[in-house]
Amino acid sequence: MDTIQVIVYLVLWAIALSFLLVAVRITEKGVRYSFRNDGSDLSDFGLRATRALGNTLENLAPALGIMLLAVFLGKTEVINGLAAIFLYCRIGQSVVHLISTSFYPVLLRATLYSVQLILLVIMGLKLIG
Repeated sequence: MDTIQVIVYLVLWAIALSFLLVAVRITEKGVRYSFRNDGSDLSDFGLRATRALGNTLENLAPALGIMLLAVFLGKTEVINGLAAIFLYCRIGQSVVHLISTSFYPVLLRATLYSVQLILLVIMGLKLIG
């Protein structure tokens, strides 16, 4: 998978989580004109879906920054494999977030997030080095 595909999949993943959250809100609360954007007005799953989406969006900018820079510089071949692993970790982190907030899933989620951060650093260093 190349970096451009990863960029598209990262954005599509954020959109998929947005649709999930809309479905949860409609299912749990019906159509409403106001809601709490932190998800505190939803079930535990709804709260996890809210945070999974928020976390995905919060971390999209650094990933897109590095990956789009690679595209702009014509150096995607340097980070293609790492970008793909980043995507898998991002999706894995979100799925684990949706499943549970008990100790071991949170530990796995933190590990997947840490791997993403490390991958971004490595990709950035590869682009400047």
